[in-house]
Amino acid sequence: MRSLYPPLEPYDSGWLDMGGGHDVYWERCGNPSGKPAVFLHGGPGGGCTPGHRQLFDPERYNVLLFDQRGCGRSRPYASLEANTTWHLVSDIERFRAMMKVERWLVFGGSWGSALALAYAETHPERVSELVVRGIFTLRRSELLWYYQEGASWLFPDKWNRFLAPIPLDERGDLIAAYHRRLTHPDPAVQVEAARAWSLWEGETITLLPHEGYSAQFGDARYALAFARIENHYFVNNGFLTEGQLLRDASKLAAIPGVIVQGRYDVATPAATAWDLHKAWPGSRLVIVPDAGHAGTEPGIQHYLLEATDAFAGRVA
Repeated sequence: MRSLYPPLEPYDSGWLDMGGGHDVYWERCGNPSGKPAVFLHGGPGGGCTPGHRQLFDPERYNVLLFDQRGCGRSRPYASLEANTTWHLVSDIERFRAMMKVERWLVFGGSWGSALALAYAETHPERVSELVVRGIFTLRRSELLWYYQEGASWLFPDKWNRFLAPIPLDERGDLIAAYHRRLTHPDPAVQVEAARAWSLWEGETITLLPHEGYSAQFGDARYALAFARIENHYFVNNGFLTEGQLLRDASKLAAIPGVIVQGRYDVATPAATAWDLHKAWPGSRLVIVPDAGHAGTEPGIQHYLLEATDAFAGRVA
């Protein structure tokens, strides 16, 4: 089983003014002369971590990572203004121009897979390869499975905690009910809702319990951006038309790509990865038999590293 590349520090970093009041944090890692790639984190609202740098051979890749609008080290924190899928697609293009590259490998997991698809379907000529994990396309059925009824049957104890901030008469639409609290003028109401929303995800994304995720997702500051931004996207259906990312997957036909999916992924069930594989001509689907959703699952990590290694020497 493959393990991550050794820890490394960025060779360059900073903030880019994207307009609308947003300064987006970015960093570049690896070999400045290496194969260009961009890493798209999950959430939306999650932010990048040092471990994300380690998914690429530092001798062969020149990787740009950035904290999407409103999260991580980007400013202003937890902001929902001028924060949509299409703002982020535009941000990716700004970063590509900053890198002075014509095409690059695009890597995204969970929400990052949706953003990678949105970007690649908008700018297919700019994508040399795609590596996506834990496939999420923001169809209404996917959102309802995880935030209304479905996953709740597998985690009734954790679901009970997710329901706790929401009165009985508002539970018919939990995403909308949470939206009212996550945008409430009282910061205490926001934080209570944010922690409940965030912990639901943090404690259901791995095949086995992971104390580190409980601590990370339960941290009030992390949870505030994660929950507010994620819910903002979901209450707006990702700023996409229903089924858009799968409908337009034919635009990826000329892009080599690998789809890595955990068999027991509760957050983004394997049916969506299967649908994408069928809609994306030439894609390769790997279903990891002993994994949930998180990118840190050993089997998922193994196949992601195999994918980036396989594409490292490929000339677009």
